[in-house]
This record gives sequence, structure tokens and C-alpha cells, in this order.
Amino acid sequence: MKQVTPLILTYNEAPNINRTLKHLSWAEKIVVVDSYSNDETLEILHSYPQVQVFQKKFDTHTTQWNYGLDKIESKWVLSLDADYIVTDELAAEIAALPDDVQINGYFARFKYCVFGKPLRGTILPPRQVLFRKDKAIYIDDGHTQLLQVTGESAMLSGYLHHDDRKSLSRWLWAQDRYMIIEVKKLLETPAHELSLGDRIRRQKLFAPFIILFYCLILKAGVLDGWAGWYYAFQRMLAETLLSIRLIEYEKLYQNQNNKN
Repeated sequence: MKQVTPLILTYNEAPNINRTLKHLSWAEKIVVVDSYSNDETLEILHSYPQVQVFQKKFDTHTTQWNYGLDKIESKWVLSLDADYIVTDELAAEIAALPDDVQINGYFARFKYCVFGKPLRGTILPPRQVLFRKDKAIYIDDGHTQLLQVTGESAMLSGYLHHDDRKSLSRWLWAQDRYMIIEVKKLLETPAHELSLGDRIRRQKLFAPFIILFYCLILKAGVLDGWAGWYYAFQRMLAETLLSIRLIEYEKLYQNQNNKN
């Protein structure tokens, strides 16, 4: 574990970051790239002696992550969002990994949590979170980033918990920003290069209802009680925002361009 440095991005993550850091007590050093938080995030970060904070004005997720990579000196990087919890089982698995020169990265699956309650299913795909620093770089991918790792990768058996407890208003603010960028990606990418899911999203009408059905029925959200319904409505709302932004772009901005 001495060869693993967690890397985290923060911006006003006071509702989350303390829980995340408590589960990283095994790390000798934690690198945090903060986008000039103005809540209690910095105070919490500075209360952990192993945390090194670097502040950089936010440009894109890709530039923030790559900036953080440059600050890491260890062989391995554990890339985490500020609301990710490394479970004890996952930490033990990472500690026991052999230094196999054939494997340059590891994916981890998620358990999505609603106010601390893990759900049976999630729409989140596995994410490559553990990788050799000298074999990796981040590139842009819609509203988020994509990690490119040279060489072979493997899947970890342990889970990360995604447990975001920021306010609904903050979530809506972030989702709206993400969807503006996502619209650009969907409309500028040739249709044949889009996944089936993205082609459905581009049609605007069906995606919100499909995601509601997917979360409640196919992912068994109805069995999770109110937490499952909360998650399903949350994802449906995000897809509805995307549909509204797509309509806005096509009807407003394209019409303006045609007049010009």
C-alpha cells in the first residue's frame, strides 16, 4: 500500500469528504486537487496530516485529473471522487495484489448509496480506479473524463460505495452543467459512433422513461423501498434535464444559426 496514492478532486465537498478520508487511513499520502472550495472542505482536508492539497481553478475534469497525476510520486494511483468510499474489503484486496508487471490497471464496481443505504443495483459502470501512474492519462469524454491505460487491465472483486450527500439543489446545479456538455458530445458525435444508449438519449422522448423502468425493475430498485425510488427519480430527472437541453439547443441555437 506504500506504493498507492489516492487522488481526489474537490469543490465544496464538505458533506462528503470527511467520510471518504476516514476510509483512507491506510494511505501514507493523499493528493487532493481543490477547485477553490468556499465551504468547510479545506478545513476538513487540513485536519488530515497525510493529505496534500493543491488548488487549481477548474477548467475541465480532464485537466484537473492530469494536474493531480503530476503531483503523485508513487508507482500506483487510486483515483477517487470525493463521495467514493473504499470499503475495508476493497482496501484489503488492493493490499494483497501481486506486483504483476502484466497488469497496469484495475476496475472496481460500485454500490450506489442513498443517504448511506447501499442499493441492490446501479447504472454506474465499473470504473478503472487503480493504475500505474506512468501508464495512464486522462482525456475528455462528454461531461466527464476517460482514463486511458496502456497495457492489460483486470477487475477487482471488491466494491466502491458511491455515497453523495450534497444537497438536492447542488446536485441539480451540477447535473445541469454536465448536461450542457453532454448535449455537445451527443450532437457532435456521428450517430454510428454512439452507443445504443446514447442514440436513445439523442431522441429526447424515451430516455427518461426507460431509465425509470431500468432502475426500478431491471435493477430491482422497487425492492430497496424509498431509497430505490429516490435513486430512480433522480436518474429520471437527470435524463429529463438532458432532453430539455437537447430541445433547447435544437430549437433555439440552431434556429439562430439558420437566421445568420
